[in-house]
Amino acid sequence: MNHLWSPWRMKYIENHEKESGCVFCIAQAMADGAENLIAFRGQLAYVILNRYPYTSGHLMVIPFEHKPNLEELDPQTRAEMMELASRCTSVLRAVYRTESFNMGINIGEAAGAGVLGHVHIHIVPRWAGDTNFMSATGGTRVLPEALEDTYQRVREGFQIVK
Repeated sequence: MNHLWSPWRMKYIENHEKESGCVFCIAQAMADGAENLIAFRGQLAYVILNRYPYTSGHLMVIPFEHKPNLEELDPQTRAEMMELASRCTSVLRAVYRTESFNMGINIGEAAGAGVLGHVHIHIVPRWAGDTNFMSATGGTRVLPEALEDTYQRVREGFQIVK
């Protein structure tokens, strides 16, 4: 039997239902760093790394305002979120030489939203052939770098790519 260790997942398994409050609101109240994973702050929204990514460089754009859907946000916030999503693709192309992207917004439980009540956009970098045997047959993702390293690379990318 083969074993794949991912000890960082235990924190999620043990605590994901115990956390009180919105994880995004909690993160934005903290100082930026590897603890909260916020790579860039705009005026109305910010970019954060997904703590449980599909692949290295999986980013999310989140409004500072806690709203469950896009239509409850003002036009300026929606516009900034789209500009930040676009900038995320530029940063990921520069940092990871990303070939393609999956972008999406899951609004509501039936749509698969992992964080209900605080709308956000996912930006997932993709490369040709990035679905290998581990994902296809084992239902397991292998990330090639530590989340802290991804954070440093993306944060520096936002300082370079305007």
